[in-house]
Amino acid sequence: MPTSHNARVLRRWDIGEPVAVTPLEGDRSWRVDTADSSYFLREYEEFDRRGLLFRHSVTAALDAAGLPVLAPVPTRAGRTLATSDGRGYALHPWVAGRRRDGLELTFGQCERLGGLLGGLHAELDRLTAPVQQSLLIPTPCAGDAVAAVDEMLGSLPGEGTDFEALSERRLLERRALLEELADHQPPEIEITTVGHLHGAFGAGNLRYGGAGNVTAVLGWDALTTGPLAGELVRAAAGLFAHDDDRGLDLERVRAFVAGHRAAFPLDAGQIQGAVHREWWERLCDVEPLRHRYLGQGRPPAPGLVTWWSANLELTLDVFAAPYTELPADNGALSPAYG
Repeated sequence: MPTSHNARVLRRWDIGEPVAVTPLEGDRSWRVDTADSSYFLREYEEFDRRGLLFRHSVTAALDAAGLPVLAPVPTRAGRTLATSDGRGYALHPWVAGRRRDGLELTFGQCERLGGLLGGLHAELDRLTAPVQQSLLIPTPCAGDAVAAVDEMLGSLPGEGTDFEALSERRLLERRALLEELADHQPPEIEITTVGHLHGAFGAGNLRYGGAGNVTAVLGWDALTTGPLAGELVRAAAGLFAHDDDRGLDLERVRAFVAGHRAAFPLDAGQIQGAVHREWWERLCDVEPLRHRYLGQGRPPAPGLVTWWSANLELTLDVFAAPYTELPADNGALSPAYG
């Protein structure tokens, strides 16, 4: 977007004269600095106007409810979406704070973070129209995954390198797990609480302030609908997984889930069903193996699937267990979020 176009679009907002407009890496977006503030300008080449405005209304309402969500800045005309030359533009306040890995968080911070996700779920449930509660959730087939692994084994180059030996070992390990655990497939239809979800609640979309509190939840383009327990489990698995054979940090998981259940109660059966499904889907998802072992990437440390398969019952218990207190070195229980 030329500088002149930048200036023309930005005049839609009453933010003063920009002193710098800096392109950001990764998508059509810019940091806009004025004498008083900084902003994030996002361009949409192709967009669903209705869906985008719905997301804007949701984030504005969450912001108004006191949650760390950045509402879009309205234009002079009061709109959250500006259009120019067939493209859409939205302006948000610039995000303060830094990224943190979930394993960096104290147990109290994990609990607050779970409470934040629960608070988002509670507000989304209050703000949005009810979602159809009966969903057919397709379940991956272990036989299909085994066939895909066999195809990958046949595609190994046969050069006898250490990398190829590692690739074959990992593929055979997954194949053995799929055959051993084929009778653990979850049901296709489950009774579960369905609602609007953030859709991508993870370390990459969270920013923290100096006191360790979340200053912003980003990534609302992923807003979707689905089982709330599923998002809880996916978030915990993404935030608190080690990159080696230690698997999930179950104490942090326990604190995170407790915080969520304090803010948005889900029964233990729903959570266990979501744990079972998340584990199964990861077991049957062999595309990451294709990418890692038949692509050009560096071989990673052992993944989460093997650990989770060996500790499935323990994981089910931890996710659904009642939570009473934090470990002594982390002090008293913290508020659900704030």
